[in-house]
Amino acid sequence: MQYKADSPEDYISQLPEERKAVILEIRKNLLENLPEGFEEQISYGMLGYVVPHRLYPAGYHVDPKLALPFINLASQKNFVALYHSGLYADPRLLDWFKTEYPKHSKRKLDMGKSCIRFKNLDDIPYVLIGNLARKMSVQDWIALYENKTGK
Repeated sequence: MQYKADSPEDYISQLPEERKAVILEIRKNLLENLPEGFEEQISYGMLGYVVPHRLYPAGYHVDPKLALPFINLASQKNFVALYHSGLYADPRLLDWFKTEYPKHSKRKLDMGKSCIRFKNLDDIPYVLIGNLARKMSVQDWIALYENKTGK
């Protein structure tokens, strides 16, 4: 689901009550653990954590007017989704995450290429999400992004 929001607070205010607490807790973990330089904004109709143009003027190759995306957080129709571009781009990070996940959740990992789906809102691995957020600096993400896109 996409919400029409101008700010992260506006996005969160539109969520159903049962999703609001989960999104707020994941958001708190991201904000407390993301390395310096990433900025929170609305990106693709979701909460987005991006490399701003002041740090990476080239922006996103698909649309250079957009800041370089890194993580997105969304309340979808049937689940809460965390999109982490680093998991898609870095096989070692993905392997680490898949190994760590069962240590933090009773549920089977439900994941696409970069999307982690949380269908059971009572078993969100908040600590693991914080650990994942700390794993890649802005400089690491830019270098990996440029390597993968040939920039």
